Amino acid sequence: MAIADTSEITLEELQLSGRNHSIPLEALKHDITPIGLHYLLIHFDIPKVDADTWQLEVGGLVETSLTLTLADVKARPARTMPVTLECAGNGRALIEPRPMSQPWLQGAVGTAEWTGTPLAPLLEEAGLAAEAKEVVFSGLDRGIQGDLEHAYERSLPVAEAQRDEILLAYEINGQPLPPQHGFPLRLIVPGWYGMTHVKWLSSITAVAEPFTGWQQDVAYHVRDSEEEQGEPVTRIKPRSLMVPPGIPEFLSRTRYVEPGPCAIEGRAWSGQAPVSRVEFSHDGGETWADAELGEQAGEFAWRGWSCAWDAAPGEHELCCRATDEAGNVQPAAPEWNWDGVCNNAVQRVQVVVRSAD
Repeated sequence: MAIADTSEITLEELQLSGRNHSIPLEALKHDITPIGLHYLLIHFDIPKVDADTWQLEVGGLVETSLTLTLADVKARPARTMPVTLECAGNGRALIEPRPMSQPWLQGAVGTAEWTGTPLAPLLEEAGLAAEAKEVVFSGLDRGIQGDLEHAYERSLPVAEAQRDEILLAYEINGQPLPPQHGFPLRLIVPGWYGMTHVKWLSSITAVAEPFTGWQQDVAYHVRDSEEEQGEPVTRIKPRSLMVPPGIPEFLSRTRYVEPGPCAIEGRAWSGQAPVSRVEFSHDGGETWADAELGEQAGEFAWRGWSCAWDAAPGEHELCCRATDEAGNVQPAAPEWNWDGVCNNAVQRVQVVVRSAD
């Protein structure tokens, strides 16, 4: 991944941003994100899959290899869960110098109700061998990255793969998965960044050694240089986002607000521990006030928050930051790394409060 000139968006980045999209921040008002507003990151091409001939292969270090049709998967016990998904690169475009990849601002997130069958009973049925250390999930999407042709594949440690809440999902918000969301079947790993949720799932394979596929061993690491291995990206760091108040100027997106009482609302989430606090600032982070936390849509879903702001005429920089029960707090500024991942710096919204006259 190259370092891009922060003063110029490249043609390559425009190509990526044209096929991937973030959530409009005003859509944070929805407890459950409508399908068309949920963020999308698609590494290669969207495969066209025939549901009548598609099969899921479960094999590797198991006692009994399994082959399941979509009907077989749907016949298994089902569960529906609201889960917040966030791309590991969310906020990349706000890092300087900017790593060249999908130029996310802060909207690479969404919360949907996913329906599927839990993974753990399927692994139990197959019978994981004692020497199995990881479970590899392979998708049908294929391309070239890092000069290597490969299918998109990721792995989880066996203990993680056996968590009760991990789903093989075939529905989103009560509807069959659309092609861009991984039809006919995808993995949902609550609490982990989006790269883990393999789409267009084709096989599940138990292995004895750490998986070294490109998307696992090279991509998605926090590192200071291209030569380093770094630390792998796993669970989502705490983040809060506000619905920008008022109305926007078309190009700059600067917000214009009337003076007086102004209701601020937003969402907060963390994959490391439940969110325990959200703070709001109207002066660029010089002073902070606690927001009121709302109900959480689910154990692995974002939590609403709100606060009242007495908007005085002039220019303001609004900020919000979340803290989770493990004590993790959003930093004031981005923490640079080579791949531009895990940037959970506080959101900053430029607001002009009109004169009272």
